[in-house]
Amino acid sequence: MSVTNILPVLLCGGSGTRLWPLSRKAFPKQFVPLINGKSLLQLTLERVKHISPQMQTVASDEHRFLVQEAAEAAGVSARHILEPVGRNTAPAMAVAALNAQPDQLLLFAPADHHIPDAQAFAATIQKGVPSAQAGYIVTFGVLPTFPSTAYGYIKVVNHDPRSTNNDQRSILFNTRSTGTNHEPPVFNVARFIEKPDADSARQLLLAGGHYWNAGIFLAKASTIIMALEQHAPDILTACRLATAQQTEDGLFIRLDPEAFAACPSDSIDYAVLEHHDKVAMVPFTGQWSDVGSWNAVAELTPADEMANRIHGQGRAVQANNTYIHAPHRPVVALGTRDLLIIDSPDALLVAACSHAELVKTVVAELEATGAPQATQHRRAARPWGAYDCVDVGERFQVKRITVKPGAKLSLQMHHHRAEHWIVVKGTAKVTRGEETFLLSENQSTYISLGTAHRLENPGKTPLEMIEVQSGSYLGEDDIVRFEDNYGRSK
Repeated sequence: MSVTNILPVLLCGGSGTRLWPLSRKAFPKQFVPLINGKSLLQLTLERVKHISPQMQTVASDEHRFLVQEAAEAAGVSARHILEPVGRNTAPAMAVAALNAQPDQLLLFAPADHHIPDAQAFAATIQKGVPSAQAGYIVTFGVLPTFPSTAYGYIKVVNHDPRSTNNDQRSILFNTRSTGTNHEPPVFNVARFIEKPDADSARQLLLAGGHYWNAGIFLAKASTIIMALEQHAPDILTACRLATAQQTEDGLFIRLDPEAFAACPSDSIDYAVLEHHDKVAMVPFTGQWSDVGSWNAVAELTPADEMANRIHGQGRAVQANNTYIHAPHRPVVALGTRDLLIIDSPDALLVAACSHAELVKTVVAELEATGAPQATQHRRAARPWGAYDCVDVGERFQVKRITVKPGAKLSLQMHHHRAEHWIVVKGTAKVTRGEETFLLSENQSTYISLGTAHRLENPGKTPLEMIEVQSGSYLGEDDIVRFEDNYGRSK
């Protein structure tokens, strides 16, 4: 199902610290391969492909190559607006609207939600098109299945469809119905409710007419701009300056750093929707998760007869309601109950299921102590591939480097370290000083301190090699780039 004249805009910001240790600032949850080896971003790109083959993302400049890599994996054509700093959803939606034609329908969707039924999702979006074309901001509410305290709520007007009341906040009629009760598919929004406590959440469900706020919006670009002009003119002014001075680099649109940094940081809910009088809601009754905690991730894995859920090499023995995420090595839970066990190469999380929402607090404490595991991954993605820091000690560091077919690192040199390269798979093309030569498996070379060098994969399969660094300083900022294919030369 392709819905014409809709441009999906995926909002790729957010650090996802509640999914630590897998999700970290340098590699947030939308890029982590959580479901069948695919990231949430890739799954979202594949889902909105049913709405339009063309799409756009708004992402951090730091994550630009991760976003493009996900687009390539999903087989979609996407352009990427790059934020020099994070400024929440209102500025992100503003710059996307300013980069579109006024009558263009924009579908704003978070990049880190899980909605397995793409056809049902596309059909739900289609129901919102008439209201969006009529100048409404259309949001999509999820029918609650339990009194959650983790989500905001949308209250819609409880209105009898047979009523002749034409008040602004009555139901928006549509010629189609969504079920046997002939309930109109589009409602007017009465108000937005922040994440409630447990008692309030139960009362909202008992009252009826309340839906989880999925953070998905459909509107014309001109509607978004006019709403910002009315309710958040300071955000719109800063975003106009940032887009007026933006530059383009292939698929990347770079906002002006100074202008965008001066923009207030606010969500679209606070900045606009809570004050706007033309907001409609379409109910979504399919499966949906914002994958906002390890409990939510666990629910995506089928449970055994003892309610244990296992991913990877985990093993639960005489355990009950225990989730084990162990992709790298055997992890055994013996006699445990109501636990979350998340293993990664450089950090381990063991938490009571009841405390899953407090993980972000622990991450903040780790970051305050300077622990690198709080924000950085052992594995770091790069435009040419990735590297994994296998071992590090005084004056040495060992990395496993993977280079994509046809990719090459920058021509560079280091002031404080020398490097020894050993090819373990594939073929390497090496530039060292004035010479260029090939290395095959089990061959090696030495790059002395201060020597200009470059690594390239001329083959059709990934190149894998071990790099041993030695020297007085091994930081990533000890790189002088002379030439680079990815715009990083200085």
